[in-house]
Amino acid sequence: MAKQDSIELEGTVTEVLPNATFRVAVNGGHEVLTTLGGKMRQFRIRVLAGDQVKIEVSPYDLTRGRIIYRHK
Repeated sequence: MAKQDSIELEGTVTEVLPNATFRVAVNGGHEVLTTLGGKMRQFRIRVLAGDQVKIEVSPYDLTRGRIIYRHK
């Protein structure tokens, strides 16, 4: 799958789970299980409950995604 095929959404981290996994409430009422993207993991960007984030979701599985940006 090409990188352009992903869907970008905005939401709020509601729960921090083990192994760098997060539950994000997306604007619109859905819950997405996410992990940290590669550059965020590389530069050790901390994500806490309540943070506003931008996530990337595959069009094939809308329940899993990747956090690509944390808003300040």
